[in-house]
Amino acid sequence: MPRITRASAYVPSRAIIDIGSNTVRLVIYGGPARAPDVLHNEKVTARLGKGVAENGKLGGRASAAALASLARYRTLLDLKGIVDVDVVATAAVRDAVNGAEFLEKIRALGLIPRLLSGEEEAIASAHGVIGAFPGATGLVGDLGGGSLELVDVDAGGCRHGTSLPLGTLRLPALRAGGERAFGQAIARMLKRADWQAAPGSTLYLVGGSLRAFARHAMTVSDWPIDDPHGFEMAAPQAQAIAKALARRKPELLAPVAGLSSSRLAALPNTAALLFVLIRALQPGRLVFSSWGLREGLLWDRMPPGVRTQDPLVAGAAAFTAEYGIPAATAAMVSGWTAAARLPGAAAGTEHLRLTATMLCLATAMVEPNLRGDLAREWALRKRWIGASPAERAMLAAAMIAHTGRADLPADLAALASPEQLREAQSWGFATRLCRRFSGNTAAGISGSALRVEEGLLVLAVQPQIAVLVNDGVERDLKVLAAHLGLKSAVR
Repeated sequence: MPRITRASAYVPSRAIIDIGSNTVRLVIYGGPARAPDVLHNEKVTARLGKGVAENGKLGGRASAAALASLARYRTLLDLKGIVDVDVVATAAVRDAVNGAEFLEKIRALGLIPRLLSGEEEAIASAHGVIGAFPGATGLVGDLGGGSLELVDVDAGGCRHGTSLPLGTLRLPALRAGGERAFGQAIARMLKRADWQAAPGSTLYLVGGSLRAFARHAMTVSDWPIDDPHGFEMAAPQAQAIAKALARRKPELLAPVAGLSSSRLAALPNTAALLFVLIRALQPGRLVFSSWGLREGLLWDRMPPGVRTQDPLVAGAAAFTAEYGIPAATAAMVSGWTAAARLPGAAAGTEHLRLTATMLCLATAMVEPNLRGDLAREWALRKRWIGASPAERAMLAAAMIAHTGRADLPADLAALASPEQLREAQSWGFATRLCRRFSGNTAAGISGSALRVEEGLLVLAVQPQIAVLVNDGVERDLKVLAAHLGLKSAVR
């Protein structure tokens, strides 16, 4: 992870307290405005929604646990000097007959809670998805402890938000009457809400229980990435896994890395709900998102100019700056290497190539003994907002090529096509060449050029810096040229 410095972007700046039906959570954010990083994340499983589901009231023990956690959070924020704090309450407090009384107790702690309506909760979750997946089009489903929010999203924003009483704490009672009755009850709720989706749409799924389902699916399919954010599944595959999982007894489920026992125990009920939703909404594919309500609140406050930034580039720029790689230097290197493209290379990948360049240059600043694991750790394990699984694999391929290796791990082929991986390798080889030749200096980069001329990959160098060309530079040039199907020359 980044080495924090005094000028670091990774300084705690804003916090959100999310008082949900199952958990009460504090998240503190820092990092770039367009791609904020979680610097502190803790929760207490108060299960406020359990009493509401049973008798319409927030239970005394659950309320006491929630208030104790909120008192701790308030003190932590004071000690850290964080004053920009959003406190939001959702379905459990909204539906409880004693919700107003509970909010007064929160105010007595010095916090200012905001009670979200069902529509506001749905829209906030949708804004989180829009922020995480620029250009997202389809529908968002956010499953919490007390409710399920559904909302349409497209380039124009979001609309038709609704909240249904289908939270994970309510599912056991709903399933008690059998699967047929369970499915019919959900169908009636969707009909009353006048909610339907265009068949073949993308269904973006938000919430800890749904990410737990994603982790299970990733495990059974030997997925090379262990971060559920951005994990994609075709609807038939997801429905088959959901159907099998819904029939399993919780105590017979095998442990899944990263899942608590409570999340594991709730998996069959979550799977049963997801099975019915896929059948009713008929999506074409499912995409799981780690960004939801809390990040939607951040999105709501982003200036328009920040929203238009590419989240992947913004996140990578802040990350690699911690390793002494200015964004301006990476941009110069990326411009210098632009000619190193395979014939027929896909268009629209410049943001990804720039990101790969930043990461490649940053790896050279790490102790050599640690570099071997960075491609997997940084590309496949770190959470990148705005990168698809295929793009993560391309970042890994570029970073591996930057070390001078042409061989790639076999599991990258499960994420990206051979053409994508070869293209990414050219980025890594070219960045290695530029770094070795110029030392990432402005004079070295501006005093030279890389171009393709009649079957040749030419490194053109001004006379005053010709001494920078050595055996290692010529070797790297030949490797890159061979990868591109060209011969090499220095002029």
